[in-house]
Amino acid sequence: MGTMTEAPVRPAAAAVKVNSLGLDRSAYKGAPSTLCKGCGHDTISQRIMNVAWELSLDQTQIIKMSGIGCSSKSPTYFLGWSHAFNGVHGRMPALATGAAIANRNLTVIGISGDGDTASIGTGQFKHAVRRNVPMVYIVENNGVYGLTKGQFSATADLGQRLKYAGVNNLPPLDICLEALAANATFVARSFAGDPRQVETLLKAAFHHRGIAVLDIISPCVTFNNHDDSSKSYAWGKQKETALNELNFIPHYEEISIGYYEGEMEVAMHDGSRIVLKKLDPDYDPTDKMNAFHTLEEARQNQQFITGLIYINQQERPDLHELLHIPDTPLVYLTEDKLRPGPAALEDVMAKL
Repeated sequence: MGTMTEAPVRPAAAAVKVNSLGLDRSAYKGAPSTLCKGCGHDTISQRIMNVAWELSLDQTQIIKMSGIGCSSKSPTYFLGWSHAFNGVHGRMPALATGAAIANRNLTVIGISGDGDTASIGTGQFKHAVRRNVPMVYIVENNGVYGLTKGQFSATADLGQRLKYAGVNNLPPLDICLEALAANATFVARSFAGDPRQVETLLKAAFHHRGIAVLDIISPCVTFNNHDDSSKSYAWGKQKETALNELNFIPHYEEISIGYYEGEMEVAMHDGSRIVLKKLDPDYDPTDKMNAFHTLEEARQNQQFITGLIYINQQERPDLHELLHIPDTPLVYLTEDKLRPGPAALEDVMAKL
């Protein structure tokens, strides 16, 4: 006769951590990325997902705007429940301005690149900044046109060599300096491989009233290489015997760094190195002239400073206040409010 035994007690499954909206982190994902393995843009996307989840942002009230380029593809890869519009090259700021005016309830995230912002889109970028459009404006800056085979962008270093583009003989534009000159109310710079800092700056940016410009250095693992001591393909070229013409992008691990003080040298995938320098703890980000001086000094010393470079705490009005946009978003106003009729027009004309 058999004996009865109790069923084994299985440990309860670990509770899935959710935010205040009752959502776990997976709810903030987008489509699978098609960018090169190890691309810093994907790391930035992950940082946006983490911050949006931690802040319990309602994705249905977020709109992602982008232009053209590798960076502008990345909104597909995060916050899959949000609205999105992928525009033409360099015109993202105008589209973002229109979206912000039409529905002031939306959180606007603009994703751009150094080509999209610092070349064809420079004018659009500068005017979005001077208008203080309420948005988080992220520049995924890799110094090359990665989507079109690695030409120099406007942020490429003077004297930089690229495999196909040769030597860059033009001085770079500094996106943070350009933002400061256009009277940006929030300017920051970071490195895609420093997740802690990127997430901290993103949280601050989402809480900022007006435009928050984040210039995030995001190394291109495919094209941003050259034959001298900075980024070398020389060793491979000397020993290669080519049987045919092939294109192959190797798998790279994401570059990630831990917490550091002062300066840190970071090795890139191709053997080149960049020097990161955090702003001093006593640095005052509300001093605009000091921000200019700090950026220029860093440029002359070939340093890469990161952190919150400038923030305006003088309550400068944003675009909604400048245009006297009503509290009710324009998209929700009825036709009689949006088009008050001939009598109202005559009244306005009589006052001119």
